[in-house]
Amino acid sequence: MSSLVGGYAVVYGDGFLVDMCGRYASARNRHDLLEEFEIELDSEEEIEPDYNVAPTKDVYAVMSRVPKVEGATQPVRQLRVIRWGLVPSWAKDPSIGSRLINARMETLADKPAFRKAFASRRCLLPADGYFEWMPTPDKKKQPYFIHPADGGVLAMAGLYEFWKDPEGEWLCTCTVITTAAADHLGEIHDRTPMCIEKDHWTDWLDPRITDASELLVPASAAGLVAEPVSMAVNNVRNNGPELIHPLQDTGDPSPLF
Repeated sequence: MSSLVGGYAVVYGDGFLVDMCGRYASARNRHDLLEEFEIELDSEEEIEPDYNVAPTKDVYAVMSRVPKVEGATQPVRQLRVIRWGLVPSWAKDPSIGSRLINARMETLADKPAFRKAFASRRCLLPADGYFEWMPTPDKKKQPYFIHPADGGVLAMAGLYEFWKDPEGEWLCTCTVITTAAADHLGEIHDRTPMCIEKDHWTDWLDPRITDASELLVPASAAGLVAEPVSMAVNNVRNNGPELIHPLQDTGDPSPLF
């Protein structure tokens, strides 16, 4: 299956997805995330560790919402399982989600698909790291796993939205916000997920802050390392910790960067 998203060619299914922020690893268990993100309300939904998260898969999302109970005014931080690929509330069907896996930071406030979500439905998408592909001299694309050098978690900035189907069932979906890549990461790909530092999590998640433009920050490569990994990650059917091991650990003959 293939499509054209934001001017980038996308191939997924039996193939692979390249040229945009379209794959990441999320292997931490729910209990670790509850502690890391200081979750107040746990939906108790759990998904298996995923080393090859692809569009339309279910992912963990951290969000803050004001409970729908009388007298409630304070947002409560919660962990939910939602689908990657944002479906706007006005969409006719959910298939549009596969074309809205990324939202460019520069146009969040202007794009109809993201404008309302940016105002009040911001989330964090926990990741161990993400994949990008870099062209090689032999015209192949070498995958790189980009992750914190200290093994910490990345809090990727995201937006989420609710969509109701004709039968009245609700679907919650999300998109990853991207920005221009910095320093050496820009040599691999010119876009990168925007990440939120822990000191700003509360403000980013707060639905009462309707103008979050000051929280949009340029990307920084500080503390991140980019390591070439096996091309096995190209196939979404492959999954496991070996996908994030550096090539020197796997013996893969693909070129190093």
